[in-house]
This record gives sequence, structure tokens and C-alpha cells, in this order.
Amino acid sequence: MLRGMSQTDRPALSVVAPCFDEEGVLPEFIRRVASVLDGIGGTAEIVLVDDGSRDGTWNTICREAQGDPRIVGVRLMRNHGHQLALTAGLTVCRGERILIIDADLQDPPELLPAMIALMDQGADVVYGQRRAREGESLFKRASASAFYRLIGRLTDVDIPADTGDFRLVTRRVLDVLLAMPERHRFIRGMVAWIGGRQVPLLYDRKARAAGETKYPLSKMIRFAADAITAFSVVPLMASMTIGWVMAAVGFAFFVYSIVGFVLGHTMPGWTSLMAAIGLLGGMQFLMLGIIGAYLGRLFEQSKGRPLFTIREIVGGRGGEPK
Repeated sequence: MLRGMSQTDRPALSVVAPCFDEEGVLPEFIRRVASVLDGIGGTAEIVLVDDGSRDGTWNTICREAQGDPRIVGVRLMRNHGHQLALTAGLTVCRGERILIIDADLQDPPELLPAMIALMDQGADVVYGQRRAREGESLFKRASASAFYRLIGRLTDVDIPADTGDFRLVTRRVLDVLLAMPERHRFIRGMVAWIGGRQVPLLYDRKARAAGETKYPLSKMIRFAADAITAFSVVPLMASMTIGWVMAAVGFAFFVYSIVGFVLGHTMPGWTSLMAAIGLLGGMQFLMLGIIGAYLGRLFEQSKGRPLFTIREIVGGRGGEPK
């Protein structure tokens, strides 16, 4: 338990936000979250995780923590990535209910009262589901839509489409989530796997208030690979199916060659041979790559290293409203 606090000292609510180079937007984010918490009343904390930022994000967190005892600043030893930084914040937070939100203000903290109302009606998870995505390119919207449809077809877990990590969860759900040891984490999928009553809240996602997106195309591809390999073995099964198909194609070429030799026909030359070798070789390397992706994740998991390392924790002197 953090800083000697017992379970009876838990605040009613924790707001957990990973931060990476968010110096420009962080003061406004804290102001809006604090305003929402003041309106709700009760005990609360705001857990801000600095994921190895290169700007003044940590200094901003420390300064804000001095003025608001609800703020807990967590500084990681290095950049671990969004999902592990979020996991660090979820490990540190103490609330009975936990709001997961990014600090870029694309997901409005003002939706928290509506989420609480749905949870009061018996929901275990209330997740934000986007109706619109402002400030994003057509490619970003199209690729995100294709990703959610693809993973929906590849997995047996019902992962809601057009959702991020923006959600309110109960302590019971969080405890199960933290007991899951995956290193390559896809938290929205892991929460969906837990089950319980999970209720959507539709909203319009805003453009970033400041700064640049932390998910360029390369990170989006890696994130998609983590999600697919974490929740589906369909690519492995597909590799076996394609292997059988390629074996059948190869056997057909073999039969064709024997029959042509017996009948004395002139066989196709170098071009057709290279085409066949290229097709078979390319498919073999593709399948080896898929198998390698799964083996690589097993290797990383088998090391048993900590998911993240924390340099220091500041603030959190109390959870009462200001």
C-alpha cells in the first residue's frame, strides 16, 4: 500500500493519466480535472505518471502537486510506453473507482459525473465510445476503424469498437487487471476480457489541446501487433492453413512436371520457375515472421523482469477537496 495507507484510507476516486511530453497541456488538464472533482465532492486523487518526458512535464507535476494535495506524481526511470506507464499509475492509485484518461484533453474529464451515474446503476466498467474524432486525418480515422474491425474478427473477446483506454472501472476490476502479468499490454482488451457489466458512454472526441500525437504510424503498427498477438492465435492458425495451400500448390507443380516429362512436352522455363520459387519462399518467410512474433513475446515474458521502474513519487498528502 502506498506510503503506509490502509485500505480504509482509500479515496473514493482516482484519476490516472500517463504523461509524455505534455508540459503544454498539463496545467489545463489538471485545472479541468480538479474542477470536476470539486463539483463531485468526496475524497479523490489525481495520479500523473511521467513516462520519461523530455520536456518540463515532471517539473510541472511537482509544482502542481505542491498546490493541490490530491495530486500524486509518479516519475518512471525511463520511457516505457503508454500502456506500461498507465499500468504504473494503476498500480500506485488507491481509489475505489478509477478513471483512466489521457492528459491531452481529447477525452473530456467533464464526462466523469455521467460515468459515475452509470456505475451507480451497477456497471463494473463504463467506457467512452467515440461518435466522432476531431482533428484527426482521414487516414488515422480509417486505419483505426479497420483495426477495431480486424481485431473484432480475430478474437473471441468482445472488444468494443471505437474505444480507447478512457473508462471508469471499479476496484474489483482493477485488481483483476493488475493480476494479469502480460508485458505487451493491450489494456482496453484486457479490461474487456475480465467481463462483468461493461456499459458504453457515447461522446465526441476532441482534437489535442496542445502538442503532437504520441502515436505515429510506426507506434500504431506495433500497438496493433501487440493487440493481435495478445488476444488471438488466428495468425498462427492461418500460417498452418497457408502452409497446406502452398504444399498443395507445390505438389501440383510436381505432378505437372512429371506428366509433362512423360508426355514429352516442353516445360516452361526460367520465368515460371522463379515465379514459383518466389511465391513459395515469400510465403515461408511470412509465416516464419508470424511465428517469430509470437516467440519473441514469449521470450520477453519468460524473463520475468518488472513491467516498469519508478524513480520517485511525490505529493499525495491527502484526498479531500481543496
